[in-house]
Amino acid sequence: MTLAEHNTPSGHNAGNNKTAVVTGASTGIGEATVKALVSAGWKVFAVARRADRLDALGAATGAVPFRADITADDDVAALLAAVTEAGGADTLINIAGGARGADTIANADTEDWDWMYQVNVLGTMKITRAFLPMLRANGEGTVLNLTSTAGLSAYEGGAGYNAAKFAQHAMTNALRLEEVGNNVRVIEVAPGLVQTEEFALNRLGDKDAAAKVYAGVEKPLTAEDVAGVVAYSVSLPHHINLDQIVIRPVAQAANHKLVRKEG
Repeated sequence: MTLAEHNTPSGHNAGNNKTAVVTGASTGIGEATVKALVSAGWKVFAVARRADRLDALGAATGAVPFRADITADDDVAALLAAVTEAGGADTLINIAGGARGADTIANADTEDWDWMYQVNVLGTMKITRAFLPMLRANGEGTVLNLTSTAGLSAYEGGAGYNAAKFAQHAMTNALRLEEVGNNVRVIEVAPGLVQTEEFALNRLGDKDAAAKVYAGVEKPLTAEDVAGVVAYSVSLPHHINLDQIVIRPVAQAANHKLVRKEG
């Protein structure tokens, strides 16, 4: 049983005509979120760029796969049209994002910074902008942005990712203020260290370097841990808004304080 299944608030069945659009669904937290929501009775549109992985996820879960790059205007428009034709959605869950590189500012790679800003900030903005009219019209719409503790506290070698996630965090706060009059609920989930299949590997580009990120850490968070929190927060009765949820493994007291076991 998942956290979402176990903790779905009594009297509020998430499966009652609830539909979510989940980006970043081909791997990691996005994939786990799709699974958690479908298992709790939601209809889910699983969105990512890798069609083969989406098709496999759809076949395994019953989610609706849709290949799209959230930074591409035409792809976002096509996604919106498909969801509209299928009856709409009341929940948008922005998981797509990521980090590239761990350079200092003195050695910053412009292409890495540009990619992080495009995916984490502009991509989130584009898909949210597109779906806001639908969420407003629903009357009880929800937007959940997966940010990061990197967007709450800076650290050496993280400036590019810090900058992108700080921006996404600020955008989430502004959106909540702007949309409260439309009864659109805006939630931020900010994970710390999460051990997933691809995050550290994509950031560092090397399996050995990626493995060192988690070396000696007792029970780092998993994608399923975070997905359970995401699914729980959007399954609460709509008048309850969990503005910001910070989730870390116990071994990580802060971005700069991580306990590693020797041996």
